[in-house]
Amino acid sequence: METVFEEWDAYAQKKSLQMRDFPFRQLLSNVRLKIIAITGMRRSGKTSILLLLNQKLSQQQEKSSYINLEDSRIKNDPQVLDTLLKWFGEQGYLLLDEITSVKDWEGWIARNHEMLKGRLKLILSSSRRGLAIPHKPLRGRILTYEVYPLSFREFLQFRKISWEKTTVGLGKIEKALEEYLVYGGFPEVVLMSEKTEKINLLNSYFKDILGLDVAEIAKEKVSTVDLFGRYLAESSYFSASKCLNFFKSQGYKIAKQSLLELEKYSQESYLFFFVPFFSYTMKSRSQYPRKSYCGDSGFLYAITGRKDWGRLYENAVFLELRRRNGPAVEINYWKNNAGQETDFVLREGLKTKEIIQVAYDLHEGNTKREIFSLVECARALKAKKSSVITKNIEKKEIEGGIHIEFIPLWKWLLTLE
Repeated sequence: METVFEEWDAYAQKKSLQMRDFPFRQLLSNVRLKIIAITGMRRSGKTSILLLLNQKLSQQQEKSSYINLEDSRIKNDPQVLDTLLKWFGEQGYLLLDEITSVKDWEGWIARNHEMLKGRLKLILSSSRRGLAIPHKPLRGRILTYEVYPLSFREFLQFRKISWEKTTVGLGKIEKALEEYLVYGGFPEVVLMSEKTEKINLLNSYFKDILGLDVAEIAKEKVSTVDLFGRYLAESSYFSASKCLNFFKSQGYKIAKQSLLELEKYSQESYLFFFVPFFSYTMKSRSQYPRKSYCGDSGFLYAITGRKDWGRLYENAVFLELRRRNGPAVEINYWKNNAGQETDFVLREGLKTKEIIQVAYDLHEGNTKREIFSLVECARALKAKKSSVITKNIEKKEIEGGIHIEFIPLWKWLLTLE
């Protein structure tokens, strides 16, 4: 088994990687006191983050090792973590990829963090969000960092596209944005040149995540989970009752509770996210469907074959809001009894931080409706910041006493907060 450890350690040192926008310095400061958990969807870049961290530590003359615990030669050995500790020693930085794939990982982490505190520094990763929500032995000991597919800023860096403040430069950015929305931000997909290969790889990723991170945990057939995933890719909203009717129409027998569990596990695997209706009461929240978003916009086109720009824009905005705010900020959508709706309400505690309306194509026929909904939401929630993210409109104006900023999606995505 030690030979496997040595192979991964050598691989980690020589692997050539592109830099990611990630708080490496902050993480290395926090790992002195906390167990660090890096979570995110498969193929989104967690391994690259660990490898980059390992290389940084080696450059600083720190003892560190990277091990991929999904390696089939070691993952099923019940003694793998104890054997690993004997091989590595009790001091230094141990970077363990896909820690949740081995048995008794929580107990082992809790014991060794307590016994070797200050000496053994643990940096873990998993494609399952369960690592970020541990059971009692690890509560309060883990600090989580979420990794997503490339942001638009990173996409441009990977593709070596620079932003020039000219008409031609703007055209390059707008063209790059279209590609980013359609094919998404998975690093390997971004670096591919052939569009057919991009779609094939996205479909492969989709099946892997459904099979390994949803079906396996939910103990459902892969065909059932695949149908569930394709239903979500086609739907902007998720309601267990409507989804149940869809399954029945396709000749599938499944319980409503099973669909709710699939919803839970698909979110824990970062494949889909579900945004609830805004309300001050749980009863009202539960009566409305959740809005659904893909963990990468590339899945929408790869699965449906349609370029629904409105939905692609909204999906990109949601993912960027998650990147910028993390799980500490609650994201909801708002709707009143008259049917006016606002796409995103950002809440910190009891305060509304910001409201955002996404309108790909603002024109004479829909502008009044979109703005009126935003104004009604701002008044109802006493929001201080209101934005409309569009394709190409940039201005500021006051409507109904509410200050509104209109900004193109490309510019909003490249704005640093």
